[in-house]
Amino acid sequence: MARRRELVTNRRIRVAVVGCGRIAVNHFNSIEAQKDQLQLVAVCDTDPKALRAAEEKYHVTGFDSLDELLHGSDADLVVLCTPSGMHPAQAIQVARAGKHVMTEKPMATRWTDGIEMVREADEAGVRLFVVKQNRRNATLRLLKQAMEKRRFGRIYMVTINVFWTRPQSYYDTAKWRGTWEFDGGALMNQASHYIDLVDWLIGPVESVQAYVATLARDIQVEDTATVGIRWRAGALGSVNVTMLTYPKNLEGSITIIGEKGTVRVGGVAVNEIQTWDFSDQQPEDEGIRNANYETTSVYGFGHPLYYDNVIKVLRGEADPETDGREGLRSLELLIASYMSARDGRRVALPLQF
Repeated sequence: MARRRELVTNRRIRVAVVGCGRIAVNHFNSIEAQKDQLQLVAVCDTDPKALRAAEEKYHVTGFDSLDELLHGSDADLVVLCTPSGMHPAQAIQVARAGKHVMTEKPMATRWTDGIEMVREADEAGVRLFVVKQNRRNATLRLLKQAMEKRRFGRIYMVTINVFWTRPQSYYDTAKWRGTWEFDGGALMNQASHYIDLVDWLIGPVESVQAYVATLARDIQVEDTATVGIRWRAGALGSVNVTMLTYPKNLEGSITIIGEKGTVRVGGVAVNEIQTWDFSDQQPEDEGIRNANYETTSVYGFGHPLYYDNVIKVLRGEADPETDGREGLRSLELLIASYMSARDGRRVALPLQF
């Protein structure tokens, strides 16, 4: 492994954002919220209209290619808000340029690409961050705390539901949407953060059995999927996903049923603790309703909190919460699910040793 890039300790961390679409807004807002620690120095997009709008709004230099940005910008950290299938090549290009990388979910659409991203970042001595902002939501932090305290006892069953809607017009906005190469389907794209909860909250997975279908949308990938899961500790469960909910987004939830507790975190995007029952009582139980929040966005409000950790890592004050290796954990589950659906068989994890 190469010598790691020097820490940034005596100035603001310089950030460049590549891809100025809908998710980039969360990053721009997060950088602005941390402007005493972060400085937006460049933006990049191949769409002249989107690039010009970002230049004018944020008063920074714009580039129409990643290559030009890497040569013309002094950014410490490059944030990738591009189509998922472009993340691997771009992350590797940024790493080889000696800059830290942050990539939106999923980090890749192929397992081997994810492995290569981690290896290249290691060899370049730079950090690779994978955005998992839902982990910072107040509702899920409380749930994680309960899991760490082993309040559930033995876990029996877990159900994760993502019942949203994406009309055909959504996929028609860009040629890359709904493709295997650049986007991935309902599991890979829309449900990626919920797949992350499978391992982060419950633990290592023993095997998966999946079914996927394209029932209504004119796309290459699936608009509906269900994944049966067996965890190594013995629990059973499922992830159920559809982008066909009528007439609007209905639910993004996780339900955990255990020996000594039952919890359901629901709402449109795990933003409401709807059931919180344990055999023991803890001080935090009195304030669980305070963790609930209203949202019209499925993204939640975790991006600024995610940047908190990134700042501390680049200043040498903390370890990364979701680096490339952590990102591989959910990517492995996604790839295993697609393999299962394609081959009509149960797929055991890990995919490789």
